[in-house]
Amino acid sequence: MSNESEGKLNETEGTSDATPHGMTRREALLQLLRVGGIAAGAAGGGVWLSERSRRPVPVLAQQARKDHRITSNKQWPNLTVAQYAMDGSGPQSGEPRALVQRALENLGGMSRFIAHQDVVVIKPNIAWDRTPEQAANTNPELVAEVVRQCWQAGAKRVIVTDVSCNEAQRCSHRSGIEAAARSADAEVILPDPEKFREVDMGGVVLKSWPVFTPFLEADKILNLPIAKHHELTGATLGMKNWYGILGGQRNRLHQQIHQSLADLAAFMLPTLTIMDCYRILVRNGPTGGNLEDVVLKKTVVAGTDPVALDAYVAKAYWNLDAEHLPYLQLAANRGLGVVEFEKLDVQVSQLA
Repeated sequence: MSNESEGKLNETEGTSDATPHGMTRREALLQLLRVGGIAAGAAGGGVWLSERSRRPVPVLAQQARKDHRITSNKQWPNLTVAQYAMDGSGPQSGEPRALVQRALENLGGMSRFIAHQDVVVIKPNIAWDRTPEQAANTNPELVAEVVRQCWQAGAKRVIVTDVSCNEAQRCSHRSGIEAAARSADAEVILPDPEKFREVDMGGVVLKSWPVFTPFLEADKILNLPIAKHHELTGATLGMKNWYGILGGQRNRLHQQIHQSLADLAAFMLPTLTIMDCYRILVRNGPTGGNLEDVVLKKTVVAGTDPVALDAYVAKAYWNLDAEHLPYLQLAANRGLGVVEFEKLDVQVSQLA
């Protein structure tokens, strides 16, 4: 990579600080993601997962819930954006990997998040029987690079898993994630009815619910969602990706989807979120299928504040504010992050 540029937008107390070009800080941040984008449309599919045949053994919430977050460090930004310049060229091999590398460098490196002998669970979106080009699942190259970085940081085990909506083996294979993860020596674990535990999640909506055990036993959890449209919330981002830890009839949660998302966010508490914005499914999500609904953005957004990250990407690509996504404020009210992403320290890298 050559002719790269970086910028750091430092912490501010409000949104009125202007950039050298006369834009507010918020406008400048959004402009970074919007270049080359189009407005999102409506329509799409829901989420369904059949109920399991065997009822799992209950455990107490305080035994199941872990805080996977690391200690805050003002030396490093809360949020980072790594992107390629949009010059009209198609995707090049290795671009998602390079974006992950730069994002992690901006945040202090993977060794800041993963300690020696950690058991790491990586949670991409592997929900749908779709190809990478259809942008319904996380980019497989991104997953492979995160796995590689975890090994370099000294992880003891690196597991890649998700509770898919379509048939799990087909999703894992067709998404390219199984092959990519295995090529980087990760364990790929498919959902198994025998490996769910009923836990009291302590939520407003999410009370007792079956959770896939790898998510209960990890030392560190990395959330790797893909940014895409969703018919109910307008966008499915980082916190929505946590639906993939659950068994049972998840479609029941759609009746109170914003509260359920806040409940999930309070339960999971990830170490790091790395959002795939390489290809964006801007319409007809979350399942997609039509390549005309996909926009190439060549971007990764990552950080330790899951609320700000979701707020930033939702506003940039779908023009959705907090009032359109009530789960953001519900999560913020629980101390899980801030909605006003422009108040955070943000590191921006433009790759050539």
